[in-house]
Amino acid sequence: MKILKLAKGIFLISTILMISSCALKSIPSDYNTVKLDAVNTENLGYGKVLIYNGAGIMHSADNTARLNIWVDGKSLGQIKSREYLIIDLNNGNHEFKILHIDMVNMRSTHQINVNENTKVVRVEPTITSNKATVTNALPENFEKYRYRIEHNK
Repeated sequence: MKILKLAKGIFLISTILMISSCALKSIPSDYNTVKLDAVNTENLGYGKVLIYNGAGIMHSADNTARLNIWVDGKSLGQIKSREYLIIDLNNGNHEFKILHIDMVNMRSTHQINVNENTKVVRVEPTITSNKATVTNALPENFEKYRYRIEHNK
C-alpha cells in the first residue's frame, strides 16, 4: 500500500514538472518582419536575415523547442520548432539573447556579426543551453518550415 502511494506521488510530481516545462509564454515582437514571395538564399543578405528554429526531434517531442529571442535588447518574439522569420538588421555585431524552458530557464547570449554575406541564422535549444549559428544555408526540408505566425500585433 505504501509503495502504491509513493508511486502515485512520484507520478503526480513528474506530471507537474512535465506540464510546467512547456510553460514558456509567447512574447510580442518589437521588430517588423519581412515577407518574401520566394524564400531562397539569393534574395537574402545585405541585412535581410532569415532566422529559423532548428530544434531537433527530442526538443520538439517534449515541447521545449519554443525559443523567446531578443536582439540588441529588443524582443524578436517566440519562434517555435520548424518556424522561421526574416528581419532587416544593420551591418555589425548584434547580441542575441535566447530563452527556452526545460524544467528550468535556459538562457544564453550570442554575438552574431551581420554583413552583406549574412543570410541565415539557426537558433536551437540544447540540453544545457541554446545555440545561435550563422549557416547561410536554408535547413534541410525547408519546405516543411513555416513562416512564424505573428502574435500580439
